[in-house]
Amino acid sequence: MTEIFIQKNNGGERKIALVENGILLEYYEEEDKETRKEGNIYIGIVKDIVEGMQSAFVDIGTEKNSFIHLKDVLPKVDEKKEKIDTSVSIKKTIKPNQKILVQVKKDSNDKKGARVSTHINLPSKYIVLLPNTDIVTISQKIEDKKEQERLLKIVKENLSSGNGAIIRTSAEGKEKEIIEDIKKIEKKWEKITKINVDFNSNKPQLLYKSEDIIEKMLIDLTEKNIEKIVVDEKQEKENLEKLLEENKEYKNIKIELKENIFDIYDLEKQIKKSKNRKIWLKCGGFITIDKTEALTAIDVNTGKYTGNKNLEQTILKVNKEATVEIAKQIRLRDIGGIIIIDYIDMLKKEDKEEIIKLLKEELKKDRTKTQVEGFTKLDLMELTRKHICSHKE
Repeated sequence: MTEIFIQKNNGGERKIALVENGILLEYYEEEDKETRKEGNIYIGIVKDIVEGMQSAFVDIGTEKNSFIHLKDVLPKVDEKKEKIDTSVSIKKTIKPNQKILVQVKKDSNDKKGARVSTHINLPSKYIVLLPNTDIVTISQKIEDKKEQERLLKIVKENLSSGNGAIIRTSAEGKEKEIIEDIKKIEKKWEKITKINVDFNSNKPQLLYKSEDIIEKMLIDLTEKNIEKIVVDEKQEKENLEKLLEENKEYKNIKIELKENIFDIYDLEKQIKKSKNRKIWLKCGGFITIDKTEALTAIDVNTGKYTGNKNLEQTILKVNKEATVEIAKQIRLRDIGGIIIIDYIDMLKKEDKEEIIKLLKEELKKDRTKTQVEGFTKLDLMELTRKHICSHKE
């Protein structure tokens, strides 16, 4: 059974837990959902251009100006087929005081302003709409070639001219639902583009506010059949009831109002454990997780595990168990950006390949994009992950 728990305190902070069969899968702390800008679409105003960095600062109405790179200004291309020409000077693409349509890709933090792009994407249940492109791609998690071809055909035949899309994993096996979803998300984009923009104003303008964490969860987890949402505040319950009424696909989700909801399934204990630096494995080994500004480093250790007389099998067992736990912790902690895993050294090529395969399989359970780059020359595993909730960064 898949459930969502939402605990709200007097200051407006929400604690959100995604739970499957009593096990905590995802956890977020949202200080104030109004401060979250990621996914919002603005008419921004170009301020300073930094030619040496091929970048510019854009005013979107926040305390700090947002940052945009040349590759996010140039027309979007399918990077699998062609490369972006980064030799073009950013001064030839945008000018100071120019108004541009941008979307926030990463929220600001204490040190940096938000990261924005002119490449808009609007997520829906079965596709992510890519306006102003003709690119249609498909989730790597859909591996069946015939299914890929079928889905690409459906989406290409039903997308309006000038729109591209990323076909999501949830689209697998669907047809009518995908067509309805395309119509719905294109209608949303059309509504955004028809908002009156005051081009005489020298102030930025918000055109679209993205979904909050709960709405995003419901969109992303359509195929998971969420059975219940448990809340501890009456107003939150009423807001969710309204949201569910507006979307027929959520009609089977129940909403319950309870007290002390994080006592259920020992969630408080599970949450506390998820913040530990060291995580013990069942075999007696352990992993440590250390976040820096640049990347997250994960170290695998044999710990108390001595295994059998075969050293290679002992090491492989610890590394395999660590891999399953690492994939779980990455999702649970919403770790984004570059992730480096220092496995216990393996001498056999086939052992490394087994670990790569296992890691990819376990990461398929994650609802955000992950990319396994493989082992580096220093025998470190490198991967990247797109975080879900910017407040965790």
